[in-house]
Amino acid sequence: MDLDVIKQRLEALQKPASTGNNNGKSLFWKPSIGKQTIRVVPSKFNKSTPFSELYFHYGIGKPVMISPINFGEKDPLVEFAKKLRQTDNPENWKLAKKLEPKVRYFAPVIVRGMEDEGVKIWQFGKELYSSFLQMAMDEEVGDFTDVMSGRDIKLNTEGPEMTGTKYNRTTASPSMKVSPLSENGGEVESWMDNQVDPTSVFKQIPYDEMKAALESWLAPEDDPQEGDIIDDENETPQTNYSLNTSTSNVKQTKLDKFDSLFDEEDDDLPF
Repeated sequence: MDLDVIKQRLEALQKPASTGNNNGKSLFWKPSIGKQTIRVVPSKFNKSTPFSELYFHYGIGKPVMISPINFGEKDPLVEFAKKLRQTDNPENWKLAKKLEPKVRYFAPVIVRGMEDEGVKIWQFGKELYSSFLQMAMDEEVGDFTDVMSGRDIKLNTEGPEMTGTKYNRTTASPSMKVSPLSENGGEVESWMDNQVDPTSVFKQIPYDEMKAALESWLAPEDDPQEGDIIDDENETPQTNYSLNTSTSNVKQTKLDKFDSLFDEEDDDLPF
């Protein structure tokens, strides 16, 4: 791992906020309640770090939408949020925050006891990501992904009855001893070759479709239905926003206001 890259990501994370043999459901892995051991492996697609940071929109259309900013393209929801922040209306700022994409982190891992299933993709949140970056910066731990002298990672997952929430909580700590990824050189070579790039897993949604999803969300015709995806970090969205239209005497509908915000070209993305 490139420690300069790891340090930069750790510093950015601490700033206040402003496939191999895998296929289908087996591609992704998540820890079960209890203790498990994994090995984070070097990424085939990024030699400097095994961690991928991807942005998603939750609760605005179905399914969950991966943001185009991950691919250097324009995101209509990000553009709209930026326009909302140019007003002085508090409700617009609240709405802008809900429209900003949420980051998730991904790493290629070998699950001990399941080595025959090959490299899997594990997605996790900010707290675990911070733990991994801190481990890498700890001189006594070092590059835990090294295939010859790295370290397994011990996980402990507690269920809702322990966390006091409806979610599990996983903590991670490095093994005390270094070890090879595998004693079988051919197995290591296979794991390095047979990986899936997380950015290729999620379907990119065209700009116009994302804009249409936002339009529907801003002016819903029906109440939320069972099974709708919501962002569990936020309450039910408030979509009664207002915009300053003092420069025009023409009364606009909500969707007219929405469309007018896309009239100007803006290449300045916030990420």
